[in-house]
Amino acid sequence: MASYDLTQRIAPNLDRHLVFPILEFLQERQLYPDEQILKSKIELLNKTNMVDYAMDIHKSLYHTDDVPQDMVERRADVVARLKALEEAAAPLVSFLQNPSAVQELRPDKHYNLQMLNERYQIGPDQIEALYQYAKFQFECGNYSGAADYLYQYRALCTNSERRLSALWGKLAAEILMQNWDIALEELNQLKEKVDDSKSFTSPLSQMQSRIWLMHWSLFIFFNHDNGRTQIIDLFNQDKYATSNFCLLLG
Repeated sequence: MASYDLTQRIAPNLDRHLVFPILEFLQERQLYPDEQILKSKIELLNKTNMVDYAMDIHKSLYHTDDVPQDMVERRADVVARLKALEEAAAPLVSFLQNPSAVQELRPDKHYNLQMLNERYQIGPDQIEALYQYAKFQFECGNYSGAADYLYQYRALCTNSERRLSALWGKLAAEILMQNWDIALEELNQLKEKVDDSKSFTSPLSQMQSRIWLMHWSLFIFFNHDNGRTQIIDLFNQDKYATSNFCLLLG
């Protein structure tokens, strides 16, 4: 069965966090030796902030209660960085946790920015801090917190590139939490942006985003009640059929 495994072909078009569920699946099916799967997990984790999880995997892999000193130091760095980002984003987080204050927000983002600055002394630095805090939460494996903060960030963000990045992050978080209905909504929102040529500097980067979108969508379509129909609809659209053909050639 391992000869039919497409993980190595699919993984380059996924966020590394999305590879973990695939490795879990392979481990459950015992398609590869446990040691090989655990080493793959460690390799992935080394490029995230999920240090505690990496420590647990290390202990399982090497049958020890000890962990390398660099892991200990890395954990201390992650905790310190998380605290710093939390403090930087605190004014905006406090505002967003106040229902009466949030009611002051309007669909007009420029109004929101002016209002936040004048009434709450919250400016672009705090909004950027919220994005960085959300991104760091995601890298730590706190997908719920990341999803909430990215959703709130999108309501204030005026930078199209940052907004697109937040869309990808929110989609990944919802997939990892297996919130398939919400994930489908995020997928559709992201598709609108991906299909808008104004969001990209070149046709090549737009095509690459379509290829990523197709790969990420598999998690949703294979788990959503109406997924089988929707995957056919998406993959048969001319733009996506072309992307799929280019992917096969690659």
